[in-house]
Amino acid sequence: MSIVWLVGQVEWAYGLAKDLLATVLPRRWAHTQGVAERAESLAPIFGADTDALIAASLLHDIGYAPDLVDTGMHQLDGARHLRDVAGAEGRLCRLVAYHSCADNEARQRDLFDVLAAEFDTERPDLARALTYCDMTTDPDGRHLDVRDRLAEIHLRYGRDHVVSRSITAATPCIVSSVRVVEAALERARR
Repeated sequence: MSIVWLVGQVEWAYGLAKDLLATVLPRRWAHTQGVAERAESLAPIFGADTDALIAASLLHDIGYAPDLVDTGMHQLDGARHLRDVAGAEGRLCRLVAYHSCADNEARQRDLFDVLAAEFDTERPDLARALTYCDMTTDPDGRHLDVRDRLAEIHLRYGRDHVVSRSITAATPCIVSSVRVVEAALERARR
């Protein structure tokens, strides 16, 4: 049996993400914790899948950890670490690999064929939920509107950076994902 299931998926993910991010990238760690809080708020929609969503939220940005950077695409680098080193379940690897419409960044970096060869996509509802959690949380872990988050990313990276170009291409996917999850959350609250 995997250590992940002995400890508990969320607890394991929290420990791994904290070890990789808290000291070297404290702001990224704050963002990660905020993303996980957003995931927890989706329990009325996802029920039994909420733990997997919280775990993916905690792990979504581990590819930024300096020791994990290989391709420079944090989604791919993080998913590879989860698969090859941490022994994470496939669903977590897939969610991290494709989070927040990462296929757009993979195309910008000429890594789409690599991403697609190494990782399948995950259930669309879970993928949209992770996008919602990430794209409604600012770098300090606070909730904000998706349009404000997109503007913040462009401001932080600059117009010509590969991340900004990727976010521009992904904007329809990101906004649609967020709106679908917001509507589902509203229905669940009624």
